[in-house]
This record gives sequence, structure tokens and C-alpha cells, in this order.
Amino acid sequence: MSVLFVTATGTDVGKTYVSCALIRALRAAGRPIRAFKPVVSGFDPAEAGASDPGRLRAALGPDAPSLEQIAPLRFAAPLSPPLAAQMEGVTLSLDQLEALCRDQMAGDAPLLIEGAGGVMSPLTDSETNLDLIDRLGVSAILVTGSYLGTISHTLTALEVLKARGVPVAAVVMSESENAPDLAETAAGLSAFMPDIPLFTAPRDAGGWDASALARGLSF
Repeated sequence: MSVLFVTATGTDVGKTYVSCALIRALRAAGRPIRAFKPVVSGFDPAEAGASDPGRLRAALGPDAPSLEQIAPLRFAAPLSPPLAAQMEGVTLSLDQLEALCRDQMAGDAPLLIEGAGGVMSPLTDSETNLDLIDRLGVSAILVTGSYLGTISHTLTALEVLKARGVPVAAVVMSESENAPDLAETAAGLSAFMPDIPLFTAPRDAGGWDASALARGLSF
């Protein structure tokens, strides 16, 4: 089964924006796709549609599974998952998160798994998104911003993924607010990673067309 893990250089750089655009592009091309976000924090049931899993569900279309199926672990506090879970009397474990992902990976269509925060953001008291990706043995899409300093952050994340032997299918630079020119920043980054496909995701009013990314993925 084809599985890609969408991770990032940090929090709020555009993982869900990129994931939703990719889902829409795959569906427009007639390709099946599912989405899963095992844990989310900062979740407000009153604003479920605007949440990360709510946006993923909308991108999946009318036949999408329930929000509870897309994101089974939802916590209210806008903190890292282990801290948000602790505030509700829950202790997260990597075994639990892996089992949830593997249940989804057993499905009959390609799957996007979206992490929480950056590649080195904590998922449990002692483990990170990287540990989960490593356990699952899947390839990653790395999302980064276009802000000043992003080249260093992106190359650092790529080195960490490489050290664990995680294949990177693509890097997507999601446009940041009040940032340097997107194309120029992407060109500066691409010189340091000639063997990894790099895509730019502008924040256009109509949303980013991710069809080029979709075509480039053996997925």
C-alpha cells in the first residue's frame, strides 16, 4: 500500500494546506486517496470544520470518513500533543500511535498521514514525529515555509530524516506571510538539495494547484 507521511520543519508552516491541495489534485485526476491525522491538539469541537482534520475531511469530498475516523485523538489545549493529552488525563504512547496508523495503512487506497508539528516535535513524553515515521517505515513529504531562515531549517530537517534512513519524496515550500520572494527563496534552497524534487505552494486566493506534485509522486 502507498503511504506518505506529511511532516514539516516546524509548526504552522502549511502541512494541512499542502495536504489538502494534494488531496484535491489527486481526486481531480481520478486517483483514490485517504487521509489520517492520528493526533491533533488545539481542537475546538465548535470549530471542527476549521480544524486540521476538518479541512482534510472537506478536501476528501462527500464520501469522506467521519472526523473521528480521520483524527481519533483530539485534545483541546493548543500545546504539543503529549502536554495537551496530559491536561485531559491521557498519556500518549508511540505503540498506540503506530497501531492507529497501521490500522489505516491496511486499507485499500493510498494514504496520507499528517503529523503534528515539525519532524522533531514531540508526540509522546520521549518520542517525536521522526520516531513514528521511522517505526512506520514510510517515505515523507517535507513542508517548509518561505520565511527568512527557512533554508537552514529545511536542510537541518533533511539531515535528520537522512540519518534515520527516511526517504523524502518531495519538499514543498509553502509561502509564509511577509516573507522574502517565494521563487527566489526556493531557488536558493534547491541548490543545496539537487536530488529532491522541490515544489512551491503560493497562498493564492483560489488555493494552490498541487497537480504537478501529484503527478510527481509514485503514489
